[in-house]
Amino acid sequence: MTDRSTSTPGMVLGTSEGRPYRFDPGALCLELLVTGGPAAPTPYEALDRPAALVRWAGESRLAPGLGAVLAVDEADVRAARAVRDALLRITADRAGGHRFGRPADASDFAVLNAAAAEAPLVARVGADGAREWAPGATGAQLLSTVARDAVDLFTGPYADRFRECGTHNCYLLFVDTSRPGRRRWCAMERCGNLHKVRAHRARRTTAATTTP
Repeated sequence: MTDRSTSTPGMVLGTSEGRPYRFDPGALCLELLVTGGPAAPTPYEALDRPAALVRWAGESRLAPGLGAVLAVDEADVRAARAVRDALLRITADRAGGHRFGRPADASDFAVLNAAAAEAPLVARVGADGAREWAPGATGAQLLSTVARDAVDLFTGPYADRFRECGTHNCYLLFVDTSRPGRRRWCAMERCGNLHKVRAHRARRTTAATTTP
């Protein structure tokens, strides 16, 4: 799903034609949303087994090395889906849309806060001086780290910067951390470029129909 050969944040997703593109939702917790949930137009689920959750952790901005020390089970996968779906509804509400099932309510914040109350992942300095994750990392620690990131995001300076991609058939959510606060697309190389192409074609069509 992602390529860690560069330090560029975000997850590498694929278009319907199979072309890869990098999507940076702006925060760790929002990276979890790309794994599925009650998404429009049809639900899908990437977190279908423990290995899938470990893979996501290793591909997230928490990497490198987390996947190698993380152990999760089926209960952790169920908990991850619950946290993700709560995050999805809360984020969609903040972005001004309700295309992801029911609107967020108190139960979603309860799920998020319960996960955040657990102990988070432990980072340390390795023998080579690089940052690494302490062995024995658990699913509860992973979800706590994600949930704490969400708490910071929802209560921080970008709390009013949640967006849904401006393309009508794209449902990716992100937080706009750009200085001007005018980000419209999930990724310029995907929906941004598609918008440019459509706008160019529309201008050409208009010019052709108005030319005497």
